Amino acid sequence: MSELSVKTKAFRVAYPERIEPPPSWFDRTGSAVVSPFLRWRKLMGASRRSFVREVEACASWATALSDHQVRQAAADLGRQMRQQGFTDPLVARSFALIREAASRAIGLRHFDVQLVGGRILLRGLIAEMETGEGKTLTATLPAATAAMAGIPVHVITVNDYLATRDAEWMGPVYAALGLNVGTIIHGMEPDDRRKAYSADVTYCTNKEVAFDYLKDRIVLGRDAGRLLLEVERVYKERPRVKQLLLRGLFFGIVDEADSVLVDEARTPLIISGAPTGDSDERHTYETALRIASEMVEGRDYQIEGPSRNIRILPDGLALLNTEALSLGGVWRRPQWREDLTRQALSALHLFVAEKQYLVADGKVQIIDEYTGRVMPDRSWEHGLHQMIEVKEGVEMTRRVDPLARISYQRFFRRYLWLAGMTGTAKEVSTELWTVYGLATERIPTNRPSRRRHFPTQIFATEDEKWEAVLNRIVEIHQHRRPILVGTRSVRASEHLSRLLAARGLPHQLLNARQDKEEAMIVAQAGEPGRITIATNMAGRGTDIKLAEGVVDLGGLHVIATELHEARRIDRQLFGRCGRQGNPGSCEALVSREDELAMVYSKRAWKLLQSNSLNLKMAQRAAERLHLRMRKDLLRADEQLDSALAFSGRSE
Repeated sequence: MSELSVKTKAFRVAYPERIEPPPSWFDRTGSAVVSPFLRWRKLMGASRRSFVREVEACASWATALSDHQVRQAAADLGRQMRQQGFTDPLVARSFALIREAASRAIGLRHFDVQLVGGRILLRGLIAEMETGEGKTLTATLPAATAAMAGIPVHVITVNDYLATRDAEWMGPVYAALGLNVGTIIHGMEPDDRRKAYSADVTYCTNKEVAFDYLKDRIVLGRDAGRLLLEVERVYKERPRVKQLLLRGLFFGIVDEADSVLVDEARTPLIISGAPTGDSDERHTYETALRIASEMVEGRDYQIEGPSRNIRILPDGLALLNTEALSLGGVWRRPQWREDLTRQALSALHLFVAEKQYLVADGKVQIIDEYTGRVMPDRSWEHGLHQMIEVKEGVEMTRRVDPLARISYQRFFRRYLWLAGMTGTAKEVSTELWTVYGLATERIPTNRPSRRRHFPTQIFATEDEKWEAVLNRIVEIHQHRRPILVGTRSVRASEHLSRLLAARGLPHQLLNARQDKEEAMIVAQAGEPGRITIATNMAGRGTDIKLAEGVVDLGGLHVIATELHEARRIDRQLFGRCGRQGNPGSCEALVSREDELAMVYSKRAWKLLQSNSLNLKMAQRAAERLHLRMRKDLLRADEQLDSALAFSGRSE
């Protein structure tokens, strides 16, 4: 039976998706034995060279077709693939046709390495392609091939900017093949979402598609049989089928797969319902913040290591007991008053304005730590969001009860067919396999890399670091080379902006406050003499085009002013330079007062005051902690699903 026909068995159900049984004891213990064999088997396939030769053999056929004949050939290939599956001869013919369509529509022709990457994606693997190797164009190969065969495709990326950019950029390629494209971004109305999801290929973000799936699960409920849903069309004015947003989870191609499938997997997705609470809730939060502000770290409470858990010490409990005597209400319950105080301490000491959130338009808006972007209409749970709103003196939103929840791990495992691409999968390839069953295959670069890495410099204090950053910018700027400076927070980016302004150095600033100007700022970042300061917004998916003459100057120079908790994120930032064989250089200027050092490796910093080994130790400690958090979340999600199985699925 062909690969495609196996996948399409599930297409005949009401809402196509993969339903996995709860993991058994054997699944957990036996996977360690059989997993390496299965992973090796999945990576086995036709040789890369022979497949590229097959595509090349079809090139003259595709070139000779008229535009109308290209669309007709795409329709014919789709029928053949529905009957025979994705055999190498048919896929090679499809790729040759898509490459010809791209060449005519947008003036880009897929390189051989991109053809290899496309075949790997179509086989349901992770393609590890270096930054700058054209993953956006590569994705058109499996996406258009599957769409020709009648399979709805979701191309999933990390933010609205990239989803919109990629859909508009690649749209003419699909149109040349007779396919249509939809785009999902935040704030769209339900009818517009349905229309976008009904397209042959839909570009969307991981958050939007996951939340839309949860909304569909709420609509479908427990009784979602195909027959019942069809009968509803007869007697219901608005049957459930008409309320659904998606058509199911068919083929998902995840761009920046390590970010979406790993980094984002630390936080569960929750849809909330009706507001709850009473008029005295703000007063309760104000009281908690007042008490927390009177507590002293080390005496009344303690922030425990990298996990950043807050533990109230005996003196703090005594203070709470004393306060409770005069307060009454919820403060009479020991567990309640301790939980409230812990939330207040977290709001005061662990959540910092312009780092974890912005206060804009009278609202507390969460900043995504991995992308540097504001996440509108998202909120922290368990009253933390309301506590921070009271802390910042803005209008307090009402707490809402959760209606549905799911982890990213369980959501993406429900795609009938899943693949991904990223430039930085090496460090998490084992996790991608054990959690999602996605094996990783590395693709060589189209041209040899000319990126130059300077040694990391470590300074004793932040002030010394910023002075060194300024001096380095001045030094590089004298040669008229464009410079990209990466920071970890809005606050740090604006601090450096003020320092540059004081030196009289013109520059562009890109952070969560300037997200609407992102496209313009990125478009100018490769011009001679341009200085761009950016948060993580410029770290993924951003292609900085070098202006004329910049290659001769040495290309783009990238400076990291603080290392991230995952080495992959640093590699993404450095990957903005030296792309497609162009020259470029990068370096990191950090201090012993940076968050990574202070939180994750205090002892190492004391023992190794000037050795960069402690940087690696701190990053590995952070990566181990986050891996444990993701495992704990997935285990808790699976246990919740099993516990609620008698009454329906947990989401």
